[in-house]
Amino acid sequence: MKSGYTPNNTIVVATGNLHKVTEIEAILGPILADKHFVALGELGDFPDPEENGTSFDENALIKAHAALDETEFTQAIADDSGLCVDALDGAPGIFSARWAGEHGDDKANNEKLKRAMQEVPDGKRQAHFHSSVVLVTRGEDGEEDLFGEGDCVGTIGYECRGMHGFGYDPLFLPTDAPGKTMAELTPEEKNTVSHRFHALVDLAQKLKE
Repeated sequence: MKSGYTPNNTIVVATGNLHKVTEIEAILGPILADKHFVALGELGDFPDPEENGTSFDENALIKAHAALDETEFTQAIADDSGLCVDALDGAPGIFSARWAGEHGDDKANNEKLKRAMQEVPDGKRQAHFHSSVVLVTRGEDGEEDLFGEGDCVGTIGYECRGMHGFGYDPLFLPTDAPGKTMAELTPEEKNTVSHRFHALVDLAQKLKE
């Protein structure tokens, strides 16, 4: 176990992305002031679980459970997110990362989205990113799951723009940042409008209740 981290004072975050941990700690840290946050990737090289859920909530739970199963900790945070396009009946949804076939092939996914939307006119290109964040606590009496949900509403552009972000960010124009794609926002700007930000704020509010 990483020095200084114990099962009672640590929440493992099911990610290898340290920036995500920083974002989570900034929002949840003031409420969970007695807890440390550590990325699962900092603790070892663990296999990715099979995300075979039928919803964002289920896939977030799968990742949180895997993080707890692989470590000695009793609390874990995980998130799952994706792009939901109105004109495509909510696709790609939970399949966002592997929509074009290979998991994480952002270029192929964006090209597929452009093709799927090429005949869709202005006014019908609405979409939103959704994020489900879950805090799982395991104890002698069982398990408690607390979810936070968040959306970032916008539209799908016609061409990729911007060098920041990942996934469908170059094609997504968030309503809260007029005229810019998500990939044209700085990381700091993105964090204030993103779906995960809203989901974490929702989770933080529930932790206060």
